[in-house]
Amino acid sequence: MKRSYSHKLNLLATLDAGYLPQLNVMLYSLLHSNPDAQVELYLLHTSLTEADLADTRRLLEPDHRLVAIRADGLGLDEAPVTDRYPKEMYYRIFAAKFLPNELDRVLYLDPDIIVNGSLQELYETPLGDHLFAAATHIRKLMYKLNALRLDLDEAGLYINSGVMVMNLELLRREQNENEVFRYIEEHRNKLFLPDQDIISGLYGSRILELDPYRYNMTERLFALRPQTEAWLDLQWVREHSAIIHYCGRNKPWKNGYAGRLDVFYKEAEAGLKSLPAAGKG
Repeated sequence: MKRSYSHKLNLLATLDAGYLPQLNVMLYSLLHSNPDAQVELYLLHTSLTEADLADTRRLLEPDHRLVAIRADGLGLDEAPVTDRYPKEMYYRIFAAKFLPNELDRVLYLDPDIIVNGSLQELYETPLGDHLFAAATHIRKLMYKLNALRLDLDEAGLYINSGVMVMNLELLRREQNENEVFRYIEEHRNKLFLPDQDIISGLYGSRILELDPYRYNMTERLFALRPQTEAWLDLQWVREHSAIIHYCGRNKPWKNGYAGRLDVFYKEAEAGLKSLPAAGKG
């Protein structure tokens, strides 16, 4: 008998096969932390096969759903890419172009994330005229430096693009592809973190700010902000941080992790491995 759920979460991820193991750990943590949510995951890609996706499908189905969509024909051959920032990162910028028209919003999540609490309130955040909702990790001085580098609006926001609620309905009406490509061309030598540089540079004044301690918690926030309740307090994080993000090069699945938030990743990884058929690839 199929379960009933109180609400739905439409999720978006963009990646290649190299990050599928981390995606599965993230999904396990999300399902574990959101047992009342029916999940539909839209996966934008250009190279994944059904064999690549087998573990992810087993993890989600039959109660939840995976929809893999090929993101071809964007004209991104000359866009800046590196080993850390592959072409797939641009797909989130144009998500509205590929996702079903009946979706009015989607929650984008990087795969290097652990979900530690309910996402319902985040997903249902009233967006109004905002194109995105996201958190920032930088303070005023760093914003000013980024503003000079990227021609940011004074009233805008420089975000971390690993967690974003996207207003698909408004993006379909207002987003201009040529404007994005023009911005890339004009700033190509200044794009350090290309996807979030572009989103912040073009749409910074149309982004609703989220609480990073709740929805984009990082090791730096945990360890380097002594004026906050979260400072070096794992129990506070466990009780208040719905999303923990392992951004940057410091990854809990690699040797030499520096910090303490890897405990959440290890717990989710162990939970996934205990399942009879998922996450064994």
